Amino acid sequence: MIRIANTSDLEAVNSLLRQVLKVHHEGRPDLFWAEGKKYTDDELLAIFDNPETPVFVYEEEGAVLGYAFCVIQRQGSGSLKPLKTLYLDDLCVDASARGKNIGTQLFEYVKAYAVEQGCYNLTLHVWSCNPGAQAFYVSLGMHPQYESMEIIL
Repeated sequence: MIRIANTSDLEAVNSLLRQVLKVHHEGRPDLFWAEGKKYTDDELLAIFDNPETPVFVYEEEGAVLGYAFCVIQRQGSGSLKPLKTLYLDDLCVDASARGKNIGTQLFEYVKAYAVEQGCYNLTLHVWSCNPGAQAFYVSLGMHPQYESMEIIL
């Protein structure tokens, strides 16, 4: 079952966020701490309560096995046409539940939600150090919109 996150999901979401941090730290230890939290509990609860930042969780037999953090964004100034976008800020499936199609189900749910909200597109960022995630999103029909580049000084 996929549903909107609530306060009772706090610890499960924190656990999944730690898994994401581990992947990012392994790929870019120069940028990501080995341990820590992306959000405080109060920040997470505020995100859960904000209709502009919906968080969806995949629940099976009472256990949260995945999440999708989303942000509704609006653009339209200067040379940009006015658009409403659903930005997929973070998608995670518990390591013990991968390969069960949960990530695909979450993605398709988010995509349908974006259509329902009248969004023009669905966007996300994926780290170059995570080729598995890149391949996953390509398999779902996504393609690069632009690339962010860096030089480490």
